[in-house]
Amino acid sequence: MERIAATFERLRAQSRKALISSVTAGYPHADITPALMHVLVEAGADIIELGMPSSALPARGASLHALSPHSAGNGGPARPQAAGLQQLLEQVAQFRLSDSSTPVVLSGTAQSIEGGGGLRHPVAFAESAAVAGLDGVLAFDPSPALSHALARPLRRCGLDWIASLAPTVTDDDIRQLAACTSGYVHGRFFPDGIDAQPAGQARDCIWRIRRHIAIPLGLAAGIGDMHTARRAASMADALIVGPWLAARLADKPAAAALAAASDLFRELRGQLDQDIPSVPRISKHAPFRR
Repeated sequence: MERIAATFERLRAQSRKALISSVTAGYPHADITPALMHVLVEAGADIIELGMPSSALPARGASLHALSPHSAGNGGPARPQAAGLQQLLEQVAQFRLSDSSTPVVLSGTAQSIEGGGGLRHPVAFAESAAVAGLDGVLAFDPSPALSHALARPLRRCGLDWIASLAPTVTDDDIRQLAACTSGYVHGRFFPDGIDAQPAGQARDCIWRIRRHIAIPLGLAAGIGDMHTARRAASMADALIVGPWLAARLADKPAAAALAAASDLFRELRGQLDQDIPSVPRISKHAPFRR
């Protein structure tokens, strides 16, 4: 069983929610990433989403990777996607020298992944990701062409193609993604926060996904406080924390940034490990699709 599936199976058996950290490689300092990844795991992160240094989300979801603009040289000019990808793979390989169990997912815009070779050379892209020790690739708003080009080579290498869904996703889009996505779904339905949504809209979006996709669902929901974190976790299988972490890391020297990341994730882990009911599913007999 691959690391992502094994992680969700273990947590489900323990009636616990997954805590996913989302951070861009090279932020807030160029050489901090492997150490930061280890600190996050020690503090309670179950999965790490590691963003490509030159990635930036579309305007609708920009807040979800607020850290991306800073990652290229701490405010300097952005590097080309291929260079950013190579640096990220090296950092993952360094992390893997002392952690062989924590899932790590490459994340980025569809354009940045295409620029790194994901569309033109999908087999080589997947093989390089697997050799470095990645467990999956997550693209924000991927085109059908990119999804179909990458999903099969990734699965052959034991990696998951992870869908990131925005509030505007249609049922037809979900059905198409269901045919190739695996691992978990990264839902960014509420960029302004769950509490900003009309009553019932949050759960309606979630149930639309669950009608078609049986794998775990993670929510990145404008989370910036413990109340919102617990509410999001109660509606999903995983909590995805990115901008909140970025804000804690901003403008800090390395030691202080590592301490701030540890404090935040230890508190989050403690909150999520309180008595949160299991998420209901469309069918209690539906297994996670691999």
